[in-house]
Amino acid sequence: MKKQLLMGIDIGTSACKVAVFDTKGNVVAQANKPYQVYYPNKGWAEQDPEEWWQAIVDAIREILVAQAFDKNDIAGIGVDGQSWSAIPIDENGKVLDRTPIWMDTRARDICDRVKRLALADRIFEVAGNDFLPSYTTPKMLWFKENRPEVFQKTKLFLQSNSFVVMKLTGKVSQDLSQGYGIHFFDMEKLTYDEQLAKELGLSVDLVPPLYQCDEVVGTVTEEAAKLTGLPTGIPVVAGGLDAACGTLGAGVYEVGQTQEQGGQAGGMSICTDHALAHKKLILSPHVVPKKWLLQGGTVGGGGTLKWFKQEFGKDLSFDDLTKEAEKITAGSDGVVFLPYMAGERSPIWDPDAKGVFYGLSFDKTRGHMVRALLEGVALSLQHNLLTAEETGVVIDSLNAMGGSANSLLWTQIKADVTGKKVQVPASDTATTLGAALLAGVGCGIYQDYKEAVESTIHITRVHEPNMENHERYQKVMELYLALYESLKELFKK
Repeated sequence: MKKQLLMGIDIGTSACKVAVFDTKGNVVAQANKPYQVYYPNKGWAEQDPEEWWQAIVDAIREILVAQAFDKNDIAGIGVDGQSWSAIPIDENGKVLDRTPIWMDTRARDICDRVKRLALADRIFEVAGNDFLPSYTTPKMLWFKENRPEVFQKTKLFLQSNSFVVMKLTGKVSQDLSQGYGIHFFDMEKLTYDEQLAKELGLSVDLVPPLYQCDEVVGTVTEEAAKLTGLPTGIPVVAGGLDAACGTLGAGVYEVGQTQEQGGQAGGMSICTDHALAHKKLILSPHVVPKKWLLQGGTVGGGGTLKWFKQEFGKDLSFDDLTKEAEKITAGSDGVVFLPYMAGERSPIWDPDAKGVFYGLSFDKTRGHMVRALLEGVALSLQHNLLTAEETGVVIDSLNAMGGSANSLLWTQIKADVTGKKVQVPASDTATTLGAALLAGVGCGIYQDYKEAVESTIHITRVHEPNMENHERYQKVMELYLALYESLKELFKK
């Protein structure tokens, strides 16, 4: 009998998620396991890859102990992960140091120096992305300059998913979708630019060989099987960027489709058939071959409401908070929230930016603040969409994913702010599902991505924009943008 189950593994910022799906996209079993983020210095944000791996091992074991399925029916494994890791490993695959993660900005001075060189334009021409401290390349240079003892022992720098693929298979890989973090990765040719690597003071020998995201890298080894309880020999594909896998898991795989991300962080991904770059946005190959994603990535997402609940609503549920917000009219009676809770990524790329509530007075309530928070995240999404439209892309509707998509109010606010229809797919596990679909195509369960998406992803509800509210939000957007412009110099102080 043909094996009919697929496993997706997601290395998020706060936890790993492991899920097993049937070929219709139904979750058969799943488990989440948390781990730490370390903040040893200002602007630093690190994680220990070995803690990721231990969490994954624990999650897989928990799933298998439940015996909800026959583990021998797993046909393939796909792995996705957070972006812009720089995991130094030695020739034996040993991790030499914690990895700076996507929030880490320790390489700011390096980026400033490189931008002063004539290299800056050439980097953007090749990589399609600006040279910013969040990316992998500046972190590699940081290790070279600040941890020479680590750099000298480093055989390769890995991404989050390639690290887990190595732990499962014993083989090193660099999937195409995560190549965008490496500035000597040619975005159009999908190869490394050896000369540019040398000009940056690095080498293509420091990064693994490139793989298509659905390409089988290897199979589960005896060592990995012993740790996880998985059978040996299960094929493992290269996997990809979490945002790209989530985009696929939200049903976005054709040109013109757009994903809206409402996880811990926020953002959007627009599917194109060529490398369409914008200096204020993010460009990466899609996990789907011959497609690219023009992306916006924001710090403010579901994490903003989580923070607010922890600090100002410990005894309330998320539903309680959003019910308070529902009573407030669109625009929050003049209260505006800048969701820059850890600096901000696109399109302003300001690590000094701060979260701000503007317009508070004695007549304002907690409901006003919650509504303004939900609207502020939606405004940051709109800021990215408006920036993307400068390239000529046309965005008609958005496919929502992440925990925020479960909120009817928040999703409607996003539709009203953007003036675009928002569709919510059935799966609440879009990212792990996307990783599993890569394995499904790579292992032959699905003939192609059309079959994979049509078999597993279905729209459960649609939010049409209230255009009266949209007109009101356009004025709020003007204030939102003006507030940042007025405050950005103060943020630096």
